[in-house]
Amino acid sequence: MSPSLSKRLLIISNRLPTVIAQNEDGWSMKPGSGGLVTALAPIMRKNHGVWIGWPGCGDDAPLDKLLREFKDQQGYQLVPVPLSEEEVELYYRGFSNAAIWPMFHDLLGFCRFELPHWQAYNAVNQKFAAAIAEQAVPDDFVWVHDYQLMLVGAHLRDMGQQDRLAFFLHIPFPSPDLFRRLPWKIELIKGLLAYDQLGFQTLRDRRNFVQTATLLVPEVEVVSRKRHHTLLQWGDRIIKVGHYPISIDFTEFDQGARSHEVEDAAWYLHENLRGRQLVLGVDRLDYTKGIPERFLAFERALEKYPELIGRISLLQVVVPSRTLVPDYANLKEQLDQLAGRINARFGKPEWLPILYVFRCLERVQLLARYRTSEIALITPLRDGMNLVAKEYCASSVENNGVLILSEFAGAADQLGKHALLVNPYDTDGTADAIYQAFTMEPEERRQHMMHLRSDIRRNDVHRWLRRFVESADGDN
Repeated sequence: MSPSLSKRLLIISNRLPTVIAQNEDGWSMKPGSGGLVTALAPIMRKNHGVWIGWPGCGDDAPLDKLLREFKDQQGYQLVPVPLSEEEVELYYRGFSNAAIWPMFHDLLGFCRFELPHWQAYNAVNQKFAAAIAEQAVPDDFVWVHDYQLMLVGAHLRDMGQQDRLAFFLHIPFPSPDLFRRLPWKIELIKGLLAYDQLGFQTLRDRRNFVQTATLLVPEVEVVSRKRHHTLLQWGDRIIKVGHYPISIDFTEFDQGARSHEVEDAAWYLHENLRGRQLVLGVDRLDYTKGIPERFLAFERALEKYPELIGRISLLQVVVPSRTLVPDYANLKEQLDQLAGRINARFGKPEWLPILYVFRCLERVQLLARYRTSEIALITPLRDGMNLVAKEYCASSVENNGVLILSEFAGAADQLGKHALLVNPYDTDGTADAIYQAFTMEPEERRQHMMHLRSDIRRNDVHRWLRRFVESADGDN
């Protein structure tokens, strides 16, 4: 159920929630997939909302025509913020993904702090703010999303915006000690303090932000601390800092996994891999996901527990991402080598330990892998939430799956009681968890998965949206 919102909703994100493509029949624009779009679309339609973002296409696309058709079909408006290739390179690939992304994921060694990147980030955030100022009318609910747009609120204040501004960070927020490494730390933290409501994924992220803000901006004071939020005062402004763990549309995954197409695909998959348990990993190609560490832990499990050989396989799906960036190309090469070495060491003609797939999967095939895999191995080095863990549980309709989850994923706060929590840097500990999951009795599996599914059903993406929106006006 969507929350009631009397105000018009303005959503601002780096990308518009669409896929623009060209085929033989011409250009098309389709709504994007994902829980955020699913949850927001009904309230956007009801309140004639506006979604502002970069369209992600070149000048050759008939954008005006596509945007009109989208509004007619979907019932809400898209406003594009055009970006040049240089802006995308410096602001997005540069500062956002070569400085903020690794630093906020506790991976300082991957950070590149370059002044031109910071300047482009600031300029593009100002461009987004100008697009909002053109669209906004008094009493709009302006909600900015994620790490690419942290300075938008400050630029809106400079333009005279007095209405309430909200922001949600989908990735982790680092400790004060890590954040202090950023050369532009004061500008960035003050930029975030320009919002009236700040949302984070976990209590840890919220505490990190409050500690960082009070450390770097001594004028900021803590007014009160409550279970779900902290109130800060900066000058004459009160800022609500809360944690709101994002989720998925449980019903969409549960029903999808029960469909005949998915059931047939799941049966075919397991029929071809009969006699073994499947351990599933699904990740975008990214150094934060801990995939090399996962391969080594799986290898260690085969070393420590020889009875697993021939009876278990790791099915690792890696979705291509940023393959032209050196760090990502090196990661791809490392994964290729590790999978090849481990398969050569342990593999037999009728069995491979690692089934490594480097491509996007269609939805039916993804759900089939969720449904049929007895174990999910979700071991990021750091993650804001990790929705794959929740998607796996929602799709485990037979209640026979075991979730192995990194303690450094935001989802561990919610799911840790009925998952096997591991430290992804602990190769032996993760190997032990794989063996524990493999040998877990069916009834214990069923009890844990029933609890996991119940929790995700209750705390779905619609409840997340309702909590954030209602918190903007209330004191909950």
